[in-house]
Amino acid sequence: MDKKPHYRGRFSQVWIYLGKFLRMFVYQNDWKVLPMAALISGLVAFVVGRNLFRTQEGTLTGCFALVCVCVWNGFFNSIQSVCRERAIIKREHRTGMHISSYIVAQMIYQMFLCLAQTAILLFVCDRTEVYFPQKGLITDWFLVDLGISMFLVTYASDMLSLVISSIVHTTTTAMTMMPFMLIFQLLFSDGMITLSGNAKKLCNVTITNWGLKVFCALGDYNNLPMVTLWNTIWKFRSLDIDGQKPIKLMTDYILKNGMREELLLESGKYNMVASYASTRENVLMCWGILVVMCLVFALASMILLEFIDNDKR
Repeated sequence: MDKKPHYRGRFSQVWIYLGKFLRMFVYQNDWKVLPMAALISGLVAFVVGRNLFRTQEGTLTGCFALVCVCVWNGFFNSIQSVCRERAIIKREHRTGMHISSYIVAQMIYQMFLCLAQTAILLFVCDRTEVYFPQKGLITDWFLVDLGISMFLVTYASDMLSLVISSIVHTTTTAMTMMPFMLIFQLLFSDGMITLSGNAKKLCNVTITNWGLKVFCALGDYNNLPMVTLWNTIWKFRSLDIDGQKPIKLMTDYILKNGMREELLLESGKYNMVASYASTRENVLMCWGILVVMCLVFALASMILLEFIDNDKR
């Protein structure tokens, strides 16, 4: 009588492959993604931390930078995770491995990586004294809301990268694809570059777009002061018109009467963005879309790998 294998079920295989990934984390240097996350977080926090969540311009720039860090971390986590062992997956699939078990194990493993990277990012920002509001929109703590948002952006990016790793056959091709993925996400974030028409419609399918929206919503972007108008006016203080300096007189009057902050807040009202509305509904919608993206990308990876036996290369 043939001896039955000690595991057959999908659930058992999940834990077996999860154990394998954890060993790879330790012995194949996959742990390097964590210090890399700390380094990138430190650089970004050093550059954008001063005005983040204090002014509209600083919040938009800072949130865009944080989204970039999350996407970068997610992409690097899994861009090579499948393609580097494609031959092994193919062989094990033919001997009874369930692709669903493999992908679920990847999802759990990548989730732990993303949680660790999110914790590192928040810790580094806190240590570099980045300003954070106290009150959250969904929970009582802003850092909890922000941490959930960072995790979802990182994890969605991770799952998208897993799809690419499931499509390509070599790590070289995967690393070649990654810059294109990053550029696409950054261009169509609908934050730093003004888009319209069909280009703007593409923003709805990017992780960066929904990540930027939820970060700005949590940071109360629409109710922050805008400093661009004041800074631009200030540059013309020395403008002389018929022996007079009207802009200098105006700015001096504003400063003398303590009206600068009022002017900055009034300027911000003309720069509001509807999609950055600081409401629970807006935040929950962004979270929901990011969760759906995670699930869709994971399902896509599962479907793609189901056809791995047809791979003749």
